[in-house]
Amino acid sequence: MHAYLVVGNNQKEVESLVDNLIKKLKVKPLEYPLIKIKDVRELGSFTKLSIKKSTAILIRDINNASMEALNAFLKNLEEPQESITYILTASSIQNLPATIISRCQILKAQGKKGLDKEDEEKIVSFIKNNEIEKLQTISKIWGRNDATDFVENFILFSHSSLVKAKNNHLSLAKNMENASKTLRNLKANGNIQLQLTNFVLGLV
Repeated sequence: MHAYLVVGNNQKEVESLVDNLIKKLKVKPLEYPLIKIKDVRELGSFTKLSIKKSTAILIRDINNASMEALNAFLKNLEEPQESITYILTASSIQNLPATIISRCQILKAQGKKGLDKEDEEKIVSFIKNNEIEKLQTISKIWGRNDATDFVENFILFSHSSLVKAKNNHLSLAKNMENASKTLRNLKANGNIQLQLTNFVLGLV
């Protein structure tokens, strides 16, 4: 794995996990800002150099980067140098496109990967439901935080499934992209029930 995404709101926990990851990988950390497209171009110029020593490029708060910058940065994840590892941090995955998420190993700031058992069971149950049952489930979600938590958990579960999947990659990737779009719309104050309904109807 050449890319890790550390997710969490507690800065102290995020820093602790990043430090532990750097020690575990035995890499030299190099912090790099990434907000605008020009930052990606500068990073690209650096990574084209021959880097022999194992290096971790640490990009903090990547969820604050522009969508243009994120799309450009994707190439770095798709064609990594053997000696380079990317460590990204984000308070949440709400603004991150599925293409970025799917190429990273996601680590929760508490030090655990993916979801806790209860959240995972809820998502598994939701996925097994038919469309009408799915709509009934989301009709009970009215708070914005609850809505974003639910969709974010769906993305985390889908990401884990995508890593393990031997086939059906396309539908998983499409559902992650659908969920990522829903998260962005929810954060932009889109109508909660409308966004969740569109999310369910867009699942394949």
